[in-house]
Amino acid sequence: MDFETLKSSSSNFDKLTKALEQNLNPEDQSKNNKYQDDRFWKPELDKTGNGYAVIRFLPACEGEDMPWQRVWSHAFQDKGGWYIENSLTTMNQKDPVSEENTRLWNTGVDSDKEIARKRKRKLSYYSNIYVVSDPKHPENDGKVFLFKFGKKIFDKITEAMQPAFEDESPINPFDFWKGANFKLKIRKVDGYWNYDKSEFEAVSPIADGDDKIKSVWGIQHPLKPFLDPSNFKTYDELKEKLNRVIMGTRNTGTVDHTDLPPATEAVQSPKADSFPAPSEDLNANDEDDTLSYFSKLAQEE
Repeated sequence: MDFETLKSSSSNFDKLTKALEQNLNPEDQSKNNKYQDDRFWKPELDKTGNGYAVIRFLPACEGEDMPWQRVWSHAFQDKGGWYIENSLTTMNQKDPVSEENTRLWNTGVDSDKEIARKRKRKLSYYSNIYVVSDPKHPENDGKVFLFKFGKKIFDKITEAMQPAFEDESPINPFDFWKGANFKLKIRKVDGYWNYDKSEFEAVSPIADGDDKIKSVWGIQHPLKPFLDPSNFKTYDELKEKLNRVIMGTRNTGTVDHTDLPPATEAVQSPKADSFPAPSEDLNANDEDDTLSYFSKLAQEE
């Protein structure tokens, strides 16, 4: 898509709306854990535990169709160490953790269900943003970054695109001309980052003049790499690691014939204080989402 097509198409609002309904999927958590990636912007809280910034979600960059990518991952700890991996369900493939969670859920035993809850999938989104105002780091103002966020913020985007009330007009938050700035407001509620106060401003162009807008569009980061197979281990690699983490042993089986040990062999859930500090990335889905997800998996068996 060239710039003139981008402008005349108003960023394919209908296509983006359909994508919301189809529930797409993507991520690259492993790289971000190893080093500080300067492409990413992250909000910072003040001394009172609050955070504030104004950002603008950007349209798809040249050569891509979607302004966001979505990735499922797992992050939990057991006797064999940490399991932090992207989930193959991102690409609609079988994933050993999801399969084991389904097995645990189907036992009907409360302790098994609790283990499955702690190992549930975590959802992350990736988009390009333009930082309008970052009071904690004003040097970021006017720059383009990648932004990783969770379901709560994406719900705000969905509400803007598909408002619930007749007196509200839908907007495309990813549009340069007919989009809107997003006021990101963060509070600490029960130890978690809460985004309920965040909101979109009135519709406005991101800048005056197409030259400025085109310069922003030209420096956006590609999002397709988050779905590159290199960011995902194979099924067999993931299953070997899962067995090692939950049992403290290695497994040399393959996707065709490897089975996890039965639940009776004392699969211990980790202690509460061994988990990292709460964050949206590790708590993206509420209880209803967890129940419906595992129920759906059980029906597919």
